[in-house]
Amino acid sequence: MLKGRLGLETARIPQADRHGLLWLGRGNLTVEDGTLRFTAAGDQDLAPGEYLIPFQMVSCFLLGPGTTISHDALRLLARHGTGLVFTGEGGVRLYASMPFGPDDSALARAQARAWANPDTRMRLVRRMYAWRLGEIVPDTDLDALRGLEGARMRETYKLLARQFGIEWSGRHYDRQNPEAADLSNQAINHAATAVEAAAMVAVAVTGALPQLGFIHEDSGLSFCLDIADLCRHSVTLPIAFGAVRQWNSDRRGVQTIEAMVRKLAGRTFRKERLIPKMIDQIKELFADDSGSNP
Repeated sequence: MLKGRLGLETARIPQADRHGLLWLGRGNLTVEDGTLRFTAAGDQDLAPGEYLIPFQMVSCFLLGPGTTISHDALRLLARHGTGLVFTGEGGVRLYASMPFGPDDSALARAQARAWANPDTRMRLVRRMYAWRLGEIVPDTDLDALRGLEGARMRETYKLLARQFGIEWSGRHYDRQNPEAADLSNQAINHAATAVEAAAMVAVAVTGALPQLGFIHEDSGLSFCLDIADLCRHSVTLPIAFGAVRQWNSDRRGVQTIEAMVRKLAGRTFRKERLIPKMIDQIKELFADDSGSNP
């Protein structure tokens, strides 16, 4: 027996239009009589059974571990411009996505215009730093803002480490040998990777251009890194230090620190509705193209 039409009220991410996202895991997504059908094995979010999905209400499907999709389902989604993203558990990794976003280029064009105009670009840089620091920042150049943010983050590391009861000796990261860092720094690296994946999902869903970053410049995912950094103090570091505290209390070594970080990140993303917030931030960032202050 069918469980009926899969309820979207709690699965949807609020967006400017009526569309939303739908997370699916551990099951098969197929087509029957022109309708999407999801056969769920069951997990913490969805009971076992078969569900009909009104895909016209969904802008993008996010498929987690244990999920397969048929060729017919892919064809149906492509025909109707519905996005598809393959993620890790809880959205802590982005493995692949269909090479198109919403059928609307307005946001991407606004991003390109802002990026190409030095004055507008600097205005959006200041806006993002204001969001990160909780205050309007000085009208200065990017290097000065990076220095201001770096000094503020050093104090944030110390404060959060004390709150979580974690020993902290400073931020150290060797890209050539990341495992050489102490446990706290390793946890921050893993948490940052998870949050960056969430930002990649948000950028893909909104149809923004990942290469056109405003604070980050060199990476092909520069804009994703910009968005991920907006929640570094509020999400990334609490996940990292929380995982270290848990690792210490669990007699050290029952799980790897990476596994603990990924599980805690998945729970945090769901609880904080992180990806919906990122989607809203992306849209808000480009909503006002008048040149006013952040």
